[in-house]
Amino acid sequence: MATGESRRARTWSLLAGTRRKPSAYEVVTSRLNYHFRRQPAPFELSPDTPLNRWYLEHREGSALQADDWEGFRDPGRLIYRAYVALQHQRETVIDGLVDDFERREHDAGLDEGWVRLLSRLYVPTRFPIHALQMAALYVGQMAPSAFIANAAIFQAADELRRVQWVAYRARSLALAHGGDVGSSEATRRTWEDDPAWQPLREAVETMLVAYDWGEAFTALNLAVKPLFDALCNSQLAELARANGDDLLALMLDQFELDAVRSREWSRALVAHAVDQRAENRDVLRGWVARWTPVAERGADALAGLFASVAGAMNPEEVQRGVRRVHREHLEACGL
Repeated sequence: MATGESRRARTWSLLAGTRRKPSAYEVVTSRLNYHFRRQPAPFELSPDTPLNRWYLEHREGSALQADDWEGFRDPGRLIYRAYVALQHQRETVIDGLVDDFERREHDAGLDEGWVRLLSRLYVPTRFPIHALQMAALYVGQMAPSAFIANAAIFQAADELRRVQWVAYRARSLALAHGGDVGSSEATRRTWEDDPAWQPLREAVETMLVAYDWGEAFTALNLAVKPLFDALCNSQLAELARANGDDLLALMLDQFELDAVRSREWSRALVAHAVDQRAENRDVLRGWVARWTPVAERGADALAGLFASVAGAMNPEEVQRGVRRVHREHLEACGL
């Protein structure tokens, strides 16, 4: 007969302290980041190598500190399999929308003024979205826990998905309306030279050189991205509906679901950091105060374009709507 000891449920020694069966999320994520606070250096190289010095300065030496980063949990509890299943469902929705609107030759029926605005306001979003992706990957690479890293990396994958659909709309509009709509050269000129884009360009390019992992997270998820998403998801969707572009509006509604998930895990991380050390609240507030004006200038400049088409929206109202979403996000974070 089997003894009581042999019948007892076992778990990995790594998670034995939980005294319960770990979830799949915990099994594949716990302590996956083996090199945080590893002595004498994160990686098995001389402590003086540039790689080790970088991590020691910008991660272990970050102004954002906690005794236990492993305690953070992504509210969505996403692992690779769950993320792929979730986004497959959402891609199926968008694929269905695209098929339906293409059958009706939707893009060919759009007003030329609206198409010109899309060429100036929507198609160039490929550049800032790519910067959001790069910043999220950096946060994931530098994060002190795999629970944080995975959330950031899934967010980066969201941005890649969004860029791909921007490319689809650019090509579709070019086929329907010709000219340089969607042209890589024209779009790049808009991004680099159009005065309406330069404040946001400054915001995202300076964000990419925020090397302290905590500041990089703050600049991205507590300033630049929430303001950008509020403008280029919610507000742009409203403008698209006013101009008969229901396809774009519905696509942006889908991307906003990803933005909501980003804000949710960001709030959870802020709550964990502050719970670990109360002084982290002031650290985060300092970074928010540094990055919010930069991000707001970027959103404000683009809001001015919302008045340039039929069904125009008041730029000041757009700005207020964007800032309201950002303010609510910070209030939910306790910042």
